[in-house]
Amino acid sequence: MKVITVTEFGSADVLRLEERPRPEPSPNEVLIQVVNTSVNFADIKARLGRYHGVGQPPFVPGLDVAGIVVKTGARVQHLEVGTPVVAFPQGGSYAEYVVASPDLVFSLPSDIDWETAAALPTVGFTAYKLLHDVGRIEAGENILIHAAAGGVGTTAIQLARILGAQQIFGTVGRDDKKAIAEAAGADYVINYTKEDFVKEIQNRTNGQGVDLILDSIGGPISERSMDILAPFGRLVHFGSASGEDATIRIGDLHGSCRAILGFSLGTARAKRPEVLQSAAQTVLELVKRGQLTMYIGRKYPLEDAAHAHRWIESRASTGKILLEVSKA
Repeated sequence: MKVITVTEFGSADVLRLEERPRPEPSPNEVLIQVVNTSVNFADIKARLGRYHGVGQPPFVPGLDVAGIVVKTGARVQHLEVGTPVVAFPQGGSYAEYVVASPDLVFSLPSDIDWETAAALPTVGFTAYKLLHDVGRIEAGENILIHAAAGGVGTTAIQLARILGAQQIFGTVGRDDKKAIAEAAGADYVINYTKEDFVKEIQNRTNGQGVDLILDSIGGPISERSMDILAPFGRLVHFGSASGEDATIRIGDLHGSCRAILGFSLGTARAKRPEVLQSAAQTVLELVKRGQLTMYIGRKYPLEDAAHAHRWIESRASTGKILLEVSKA
């Protein structure tokens, strides 16, 4: 089978198309023929050797797949051969076949097409967990979503609206990304490289700030976000795209009843996969009903994975980037 491997830590040039034997599932695993997989910023960090838990090269990158169950282990009971699924596989997703634990395999409704399916697991489940479970969003609250034109951002904007948010603010790093976040449903989008997002949000909330912030950037953006986090507000940190740490004064927390929380989908998959079940059920149902749209930016064939990585690293990408692996 064809796979993409990271041959050494480095630029996108280290990605290689190789042939490997098709894996065999253990008694507690299923074998999936991959139709599409998505490209995530975590894949870039893994390629650079900066992602938590990443092994040494060579390894196959990638987090999630959409595909068809083609073989089941002897102890697997609730999944059958021929079932269309989305999954978080063992050992990377840039491959024609992958194995996965049934705990991380989710049956796909027939109404959802393959491209949408591939775009939704990482960003959809993450966005729902950030808003509903970790951020504990309540109807009528104001929310700020950093990196609002990306995969998680556009999904979180829609989910925030579904979950009852009042005003939804977004930040982006380029003017041409504003329209993407606005199309997803953001009320006001700010280019933080040109505008003072703290001042803009204070003005538009009459000095009240926001109740919930989703932060995947880190560094000064995280620090300045605290200036507009309202009493009893929550800042949920789930990534550091800037590569910078942030310093938060603990004295800014207890007196205002504010909280800083963290979430990692990778840790959830590894340590508590069961917590993803409710997120999967909700997100898949919302997509099936047409209430939640997955924004797909670009598609590349598997062998062009390096081009997909370069596009994401350019900071010009929007929505989800997919790799087309095989035909269903």
